[in-house]
Amino acid sequence: MRCNPIRARSILAGLFLATTCSVCLAQQAQVPITSPEVSGEGNVTFRLRAPNAKSVKLASAGDIPVIPFRGGLDMSKSPDGIFDITVESLDSGSYRYAFIVDGLTVLDPSNRSTSESNRNAWSLVDLPGSSFMDTTNVPHGAVSDVHYFSAVLQRTRRMHVYTPPGYQRGDGTYPVFYLLHGAMDSDDSWSSVGRASFILDNLIAAGTTEPMVVVMPDGHTEPFIMGSSALSLDKFAREFATDIKPFVESNYRVKTDRDDTAIGGLSMGGGHALEISMNALDEYGYIGVFSSGVFSVLRDSSWQDKHSATLKDKDIRKGLKIVWFATGSEDFLLETTKATVSLLDGYGFDVEYEESTGGHTWINWRQYLRDFSPRLFKETAAEN
Repeated sequence: MRCNPIRARSILAGLFLATTCSVCLAQQAQVPITSPEVSGEGNVTFRLRAPNAKSVKLASAGDIPVIPFRGGLDMSKSPDGIFDITVESLDSGSYRYAFIVDGLTVLDPSNRSTSESNRNAWSLVDLPGSSFMDTTNVPHGAVSDVHYFSAVLQRTRRMHVYTPPGYQRGDGTYPVFYLLHGAMDSDDSWSSVGRASFILDNLIAAGTTEPMVVVMPDGHTEPFIMGSSALSLDKFAREFATDIKPFVESNYRVKTDRDDTAIGGLSMGGGHALEISMNALDEYGYIGVFSSGVFSVLRDSSWQDKHSATLKDKDIRKGLKIVWFATGSEDFLLETTKATVSLLDGYGFDVEYEESTGGHTWINWRQYLRDFSPRLFKETAAEN
């Protein structure tokens, strides 16, 4: 018996329509959930519809104080299959989170805001209330994903670049600030959870910070896992000098003299900033180190032996405008910071050191960016 192809297609079309309608009806039957839901008191409610799950936990990247860095908080399940939990009294700022569903970590499907970290991504929630980093009614710059080829690593790499308000429609040149991330982060982190562009927008609009180009490269030259020693200080410093800085100076309207060039970073990025600047100190007028220092300083003298000539050079040191350190009193790298400050002081560097409250978190690093940025390029701007 031969099959009628027209009839077969009609049957398949009918089945497709029936299935599609069933899915649509099922979706319509589910009441949309709001997650995360932020209240005016700093309370955030997280929700996930997972009727077949046995357990759901709320996980954090370490910035939500009540959530353990490893593990999470148990969420309650309602009869309709929705898990929820409320975290109370959070300070304003941005926080990374995820759900652990029966042991599997997933992003929040009800939230389209995300932040990339070292080897994964997180959902992101923003709590307004801090004027220095809120999205306010001021002129805004732009953050671009920029791809370039690394001759050192022999592959295409990515960086994020902030250009200040007015850059696209002008033809002037700007000072440049190379802003580096930590070991558990990526080149996306400063512009997402770090809110760097909004911090700079607000500071520039207030007239306390000079308009500048901010370059946020990827500091990982190879896969990094917590507990390993693969921070790639030397390899990244080599790629920075060979590929990143020349690319920026060739493709952006940035000033290239020492007085208009700054470098800074948090944690691993602070170590990178010290390594890069000591390799070519005559190229940097400003150095910022957040929650960091020379990682080997408490063990041996290898770093100062390596950079002995630069550390002892009084003439090259004269061109430095600022060497600025900041670390929290509860930060696990506090003693490393203090020892590094003492080391540089011993060689005659004029180091500014500020100790804040808190630990090794974005809560502090956003504030350090707010405090460090207004110190940059003021003398050159006054001369101009």
